[in-house]
Amino acid sequence: MMKRIPFFFFSLLLLAACKPSLDQNDLISIDSSGDTHQNEDNIKPISGDRLEGVLSDHSNQKDTLRYLALGDSYTIGESVSPAERWPNQLAERVNDQSEEFHFLQPQIIAQTGWTTSNLSNAMDQQEVDSQEYDLVSLLIGVNNQYQGQALAQYLEEFPPLLQRAIDLAGGNPERVFVVSIPDYGYTPFGASNQANISASLSLYNEACAEMSANAGVLYYNITPISQQYPDTEGLIAPDGLHPSGYQYQLWVDSFWESLLEAL
Repeated sequence: MMKRIPFFFFSLLLLAACKPSLDQNDLISIDSSGDTHQNEDNIKPISGDRLEGVLSDHSNQKDTLRYLALGDSYTIGESVSPAERWPNQLAERVNDQSEEFHFLQPQIIAQTGWTTSNLSNAMDQQEVDSQEYDLVSLLIGVNNQYQGQALAQYLEEFPPLLQRAIDLAGGNPERVFVVSIPDYGYTPFGASNQANISASLSLYNEACAEMSANAGVLYYNITPISQQYPDTEGLIAPDGLHPSGYQYQLWVDSFWESLLEAL
């Protein structure tokens, strides 16, 4: 006669037989709210529309540009604050207005009193030629004129500086621009000798413009802005010789859009 299986033991066997087996596809995650979700409900593939949005967001990021400004007192901003230097104002203007580009803090190699040869020597000392920049500017020559050097020396020393600037821009002359020499005859310092100063600087600027054109670089003539003194107030720094931050702003106003188009 078969022995009776206790009822509770029979119930345990029945429950074990009915319990489904688990595999990897049955794993359940529990979020912080205590709700349970199948993994396949948490992982949502990126649809075509969502993917397009992701790529669009990435493409809208601005290109970061490295900018090197080469020069003398006009580039280092003698008698104005660092923020008022025209290279810094230029970078700020582009950063505010451009949807494509963002300048890093400009690197400036410039010092009051430098001639073309002084600038060249400083570039050698800083071993700048091993670097590469997205944009390079050059404004040099006023001290050649002020120190009474022959124009022929400027004609000899400026082209190699310009070529170095082009090389620093990856060999692309379209990424280099030259700024004309302002006319310090139109300052309190130079007013008594204005005619001679202006005539001499005119020869320098004519030569500079021609050499820039031959090299295929942009040339921005800001000299007429400097000659608005004394008719326009606020153009001269407290030292009575150098441009004010406001005059530098007018320089930037005159060419930043053209430069941005060239980039």
